[in-house]
Amino acid sequence: MGTTTDKAELLRKLPSIDALLRSPDLHEAVAREGQTAVTDAARTALARLREEVLAARLDAAAVDLAIGGLADAIERQLRANLAYSLRPVINATGVILHTNLGRAPLAAAALEHIREVAGSYSNLEFDVAAGERGKRDVHVDRLFAHLLSSTERDVSTVVVNNNAAAVLIALNTLAEGGEVIVSRGELVEIGGSFRVPDVMAKSGATLREVGTTNRTRAADYENAITEKTRLLMRVHRSNFEMVGFTEQPSLEELVEIGRRRGIPVLEDVGSGAFFDLRNVNVHGEPTILDSIRAGVDVVTYSGDKLLGGPQAGLISGTRELVAKIRKNPLFRALRVDKLTYAALEATMRAYVKQDYDAIPAVRMMRLSAQEIGSRVEAIAKRISATSLAAKIVESKSVIGGGAAPTAALPTRALALTSSAMTADDIAQRLRRNDPPIVARVEEDRVLLDLRTVFPEQDELLAQALLALNT
Repeated sequence: MGTTTDKAELLRKLPSIDALLRSPDLHEAVAREGQTAVTDAARTALARLREEVLAARLDAAAVDLAIGGLADAIERQLRANLAYSLRPVINATGVILHTNLGRAPLAAAALEHIREVAGSYSNLEFDVAAGERGKRDVHVDRLFAHLLSSTERDVSTVVVNNNAAAVLIALNTLAEGGEVIVSRGELVEIGGSFRVPDVMAKSGATLREVGTTNRTRAADYENAITEKTRLLMRVHRSNFEMVGFTEQPSLEELVEIGRRRGIPVLEDVGSGAFFDLRNVNVHGEPTILDSIRAGVDVVTYSGDKLLGGPQAGLISGTRELVAKIRKNPLFRALRVDKLTYAALEATMRAYVKQDYDAIPAVRMMRLSAQEIGSRVEAIAKRISATSLAAKIVESKSVIGGGAAPTAALPTRALALTSSAMTADDIAQRLRRNDPPIVARVEEDRVLLDLRTVFPEQDELLAQALLALNT
């Protein structure tokens, strides 16, 4: 084969799209997925076969065989075309708030509340008692108010779509056209090239840097205040730590300056915890209560990091200032939908009840190395007869998501090696599993940390490891 005539003859053998769709072999697919979807899959499968003929990679017998298998090829293409791109994975990395893997998984109650609210109409902006339009804020503000009531301050909370938006709208509302004083040591950049100076410029406020990279004193803020100063800002260095010859004024010192000079203090804490991480021996991550108690006027933080809820930007602060932020026209552009409110309400209810284990990210932080180790041992026994060499090792889990960058939680991991495969080969095959399994590769070994694997996923993980032996 190879001449133009040969190719033309083979191409004439290929069925038309209409003929394929009339084939009894595709009747079920058309009924199940619809004619449009099957037509698209048929075009793709037929075009692929046509390219093979034109490239002279198939002889007459091979073409006949391919035509006979077109229905199966179309079914495979149909599944590929209609498969979800966004899908669950098993996180065996030990990174609890893994940004690339979606950060905090939602609580079961949050998923159920989303289902209830999303599957019907809701009172998102309707006051049922009064029979008139209401505000969507009320669904979560009451819960935040309850959690922050111990600060004995009159605070309110509003929600926007992420923490960058929270910082943007707070700065725009409270400091547009004026200056915001920030320490040079806090002009951070986080994931996605989000830089504090850039978002401040977009807000319409002017950055006024004080101090040096490693040392800033209270007097630096005091001396920089002018008639243009609108805010004193503290940015929590959540994704790195500065050690050595360093100095930073306390929040209380900054608040005292603000009170004396009549200037509000804004703190961007980043991750935003309501659970005290000192309970799991992680230090340096302030809770929102710590900031409010210290006298900070406005605090901005994330919903899908240490809070363990959906992606959101939370703004908690004095009722007067938060009310101003809510009235900003940007609020409508940055507000969140009913699904976020449903997930956030369920998450905050767990905090009100102090049911911390109901929040997956917090539960994972609270797991002991012994609890994790017993699950690792069970999986190790399951694969002991395979070609994989499995060893249980002491390791460290991390919080991730830009929180507590130097903190590590003791864990026990399963270290895998194989004489037939490299560590990268094993990791790649695990990622090809359904669902994909994402692990760590360290020192030519694949490490599986079950801290971030849900217990109900242990069996799926064991089956995937057994399949590696085939």
